[in-house]
Amino acid sequence: MAKLRYYDAAPRASLPAPRTTPHAEFLRTGRIDRRRHWVAEQRRYLTHEEVAERTGRKLAAAGETTHKRLNAFHASIQFPRMIFHRTLPNSPHLGYCHVTAAKTHLEPSHDITWAFYFANFFSDLGDETHFFDRIQRRYSRMYFAVAIEPGGDEGQMVINRNVRGNGLIFRTQDPKVALKNVLMLGARDDALRQIIRSL
Repeated sequence: MAKLRYYDAAPRASLPAPRTTPHAEFLRTGRIDRRRHWVAEQRRYLTHEEVAERTGRKLAAAGETTHKRLNAFHASIQFPRMIFHRTLPNSPHLGYCHVTAAKTHLEPSHDITWAFYFANFFSDLGDETHFFDRIQRRYSRMYFAVAIEPGGDEGQMVINRNVRGNGLIFRTQDPKVALKNVLMLGARDDALRQIIRSL
């Protein structure tokens, strides 16, 4: 795949137009001003690090907003703030953000630990080497929660693929559906779950 190039598309302030036209200046003074009053529009290309940093700032800000909305719903449903983001190595304009993690009683037999993410693209979940598989750029975002468990080196969390075959608890493009699903995972009693279901 060809390496992507990014340029700064921010609007630039245009230089003021010259007050007189060149031929009128010549008739008045007998001289032609050879200095250029315009600069050719040039694109400033961004490095992948600059693009990743800009994408990271947007993801972190969206993660903060999402976490505040989750915790503002009900006093008994409070999620820890665990916001971090990653960008994709060869496409730094694409990235995902981890918002929170918690335990819930999903399976009939035991509690599971899960993590909630959102991404600025839509894809399938792959294996451990390629977490995202078949990225679809025509969709703008994806909200998803996965079951996690301790594993790997230095106590890192990995996807618990024993839950529902691939570890995926839910995946959606709709932020309202995602909010409802996360609140259902965080609700401690059936009365609160009924209220959330009715939303």
